[in-house]
Amino acid sequence: MRQRGRQPQRVVFQPRTYRGFQRGANQVIDAIRPTLGPRPRVVAIERVLDERMPELLDDGGTIAKRIIALGDRDEDIGAMFVREFLGRLHEQAGDGTATAAVLFQAVYNAGLHYLAAGGNAMRLQSYLEQGLQLILDQLSALSIMVTGKRNLARVAETICYDARLAELFGEVFDIIGEFGRLEIRQGRSREHRREYVEGMYWERGLMSARMIDDHSRQRTELESPAILISDLEIDDPAHLFPIIVTARQNGVRDLLLVASRISDRALGVLMANQKPGEFRVVAVTTPGYGQEAQMWSLEDLALLTGGRALVKAAGDTFEQISAQDLGRARRAWADLHNFGIVGGKGDARALRRHIATLRAAYAQSDNLVQAGKLRERIGKLLGGSATLWIGATTELEMEATKALADRTAAAMRGAMMEGVVPGGGVAFLSCRPALQERLRQSTGDDERAAFQILLKAMEAPLRTIVANAGCDASEAMAQIRLAGAGYGFDVTTEQVVDVREAGIVDAAGVMKGAAFVAISSAALALTVDVIVHHREPEREFQHEPARRKRL
Repeated sequence: MRQRGRQPQRVVFQPRTYRGFQRGANQVIDAIRPTLGPRPRVVAIERVLDERMPELLDDGGTIAKRIIALGDRDEDIGAMFVREFLGRLHEQAGDGTATAAVLFQAVYNAGLHYLAAGGNAMRLQSYLEQGLQLILDQLSALSIMVTGKRNLARVAETICYDARLAELFGEVFDIIGEFGRLEIRQGRSREHRREYVEGMYWERGLMSARMIDDHSRQRTELESPAILISDLEIDDPAHLFPIIVTARQNGVRDLLLVASRISDRALGVLMANQKPGEFRVVAVTTPGYGQEAQMWSLEDLALLTGGRALVKAAGDTFEQISAQDLGRARRAWADLHNFGIVGGKGDARALRRHIATLRAAYAQSDNLVQAGKLRERIGKLLGGSATLWIGATTELEMEATKALADRTAAAMRGAMMEGVVPGGGVAFLSCRPALQERLRQSTGDDERAAFQILLKAMEAPLRTIVANAGCDASEAMAQIRLAGAGYGFDVTTEQVVDVREAGIVDAAGVMKGAAFVAISSAALALTVDVIVHHREPEREFQHEPARRKRL
C-alpha cells in the first residue's frame, strides 16, 4: 500500500539501466578527460553561492565534487557512482583522478559492449579483477625509489607542471622527508617561498602574552630547559609550589610547563616568581584537541624529552613530582600559537622503537583520518618541518595554486614511500606484455574478453594525454611501438623519447591507486542490473522577484 504524501518507488530494468548509468558516467568523465596531461585544458564551473567569475579547474577530483546532480535520474546514478570513487581517490592519493576516470571509461564502455553481445557480467567481473592484480604487480615491479633534490623536483613537476613550485617541493621534501611536516599557506606576494622550522612544534601556545620575552618576534626562547609534561589543571596557586621547589632544588633555570589550564590567580603567582637570569617558568597549553589527541601528544613529548607525563585520568598530581619526571631539551621556544622542542634528550632507542611502531600502524591503516594523524606524529618526532607560502597575483589564482600545491604534496609523499614509474601513460603500456601472455592462456570467452578489454584500456591514458596536447594519438602510438619498451611521447617537445631519461615519471602509489579504483569500480558497475528510485525529486518552484515589505 502506498504511503500518503509520497510517490511510489520506480524500478528501472535492462536495457534502460545500462544506458542511463553509462550516459551519466560518461558525462562526468568527459568533463574530466581534457584535464589529463602536462597540457591540460580547464573546466569552468559556475559558482553557486556568489556571483564571482566561474572556477577554472584542471583537477579531476575537484571537478567531480562540484557536480552535485544530473537532471535525468537514471543518468544521475552513474554520475554519482563516478563522483564517489574519484572523490575517494582524491582524498587518498591527492592525484591520479583524471587517469582513473579515463581508465574507468575505457573498461566500462568496452565491458558494456561485451555484455550486450551476451557476456556474463559476474564472470567478466572476476576476470577483470584478476587482470587488475596482474597490472598492480607489474606497476610494483616497475617502481624505483627516488631521492635527491633534483629527482624529487622532477617528480613534482610531473604533478603540478609548474617549474618553480616543483623546484621548491624538491628542496623541501629532500630536507623534511616523506613524513616531514609541511604546511601550505597563502602568501602575501607574487612569489612562492619556503621557511624551515628547527625541531618539532605543536599547535598550542603561551597561556599569557606577559610571558613573551622577545616582543619583536612575539616569542620566548629557553636554553637547556626542563620540561614538565601534563594535562592537569592548575586552579589553586598552591599547586605550583611543588613544581617551583623541585625545579629550584635541581638547578633548573628555565622550565617549560605544559598544562591543560592555569587560573588567573595561579598565573599571577607564577609571574611573581620569575627571576630573569636565575629562574623562569613558561607555561603552554597541552597540545591536542580531544582526549585521544592529547594522550598522543603527551606520549610523544615524554618519549622525545625523556620525561614522564602526569595524566589527570591516571590520578596524577603535582604533589607527586620528582626530578626524574622532568624532561630535557637543548632548546625550546613558544609564542602565542605554538611551542617547539629542539634537541629533545629522551632515550634514542626508545624513540626509534616508538617511531617504528607508528610507521607500522600508518602502513596498515586504511582510515584516511587516522593515517593523517599518524603521519603528523611521525613527522613531529623526526623533526622535519617546513612552511610553503604560495604566491599569486589574484585571489582566483591563489585558490587554484594552493589547491594544486596540496595535491602535489600528497602525491610527493606517495612517490617517496612507494617510488616512481615511467610517466606519461608508459607505465600502463608496460603492463601489456603480461596481459597478452595471460590472454594467450585464456580458455573461456569471458576470460578472453576481460583481458582484451584491459589490453585496450592500457593505451587510454597515453592516447588521452597526446590528444589533449593537440597531437595525433594514433600516429604517436605507432611511433612508440617502433621505438620499443620504455618509450613514450613527450608532449612538450612533441617527440617520442625514453621517458626515464627525459625525467618523465609518475608516482607509483598514485598510478596503482588510479588503476585499482578505476578497474575495480568498472568491474562492479558492470554488475548493476536494476536501478531503484525511492521517490520523485521535489519540484523546484519558480520564485517571483522578492517584493519589498511595506513598513
